[in-house]
Amino acid sequence: MLIYLKLIIFSGAITQQMPTLKRIREQQNLTQEELSEKSGISVRTIQRIEAGTLPKGYTLKTLAKVLEIPESELLDKKTKTETIGGEKAEIKQESVAIDYSKIKLVNLSSLLFVVLPPLNILVPLLLASILKQKNPLVKQIVSVQILWTILAPIVFMLGIFLKLGGKFTLGLIICIVLSNLFIILRNAAEIDRHQKLYFKLKFNML
Repeated sequence: MLIYLKLIIFSGAITQQMPTLKRIREQQNLTQEELSEKSGISVRTIQRIEAGTLPKGYTLKTLAKVLEIPESELLDKKTKTETIGGEKAEIKQESVAIDYSKIKLVNLSSLLFVVLPPLNILVPLLLASILKQKNPLVKQIVSVQILWTILAPIVFMLGIFLKLGGKFTLGLIICIVLSNLFIILRNAAEIDRHQKLYFKLKFNML
């Protein structure tokens, strides 16, 4: 007789897994070919994992490292078995789901501080910590803000160097601020529609 428990254990063999690699890959805007190139794992292997094959050993560790996620996240919705009193018991374990409404809130928090760097970076980080949303999407949101904060003064100084007048300088400041507003709002819309970011980096700055 099968006994269903709600305990999390560390012993036993993994017997079944619902595939999550495809979801995570798409959240990071990666194609199978791009993930293969970054990880050194063949496209065919990635396809098998996304079809439901369980990643193990080197493959599991490499994918988790490249995607910057815990190995357990690739084993989402997995079932473990162990023997209790001579009978097999199935223990179901699910990792914490990503809350996209909270991620959207973290993203939008930068709106209030686009003219007050580095608060546009610190506030999302603090909010993500409070909401317990430390995941690749949040890291990319903050990374985009870090890059914008670095590039904005550089572009502004170049505008000053060109000496095109006060009106040009004012217009440049407005354009710089509006560019970040557009990035934040466009990413918020993409989170709503497709649960991923429209603007993201090919690397992580955190």
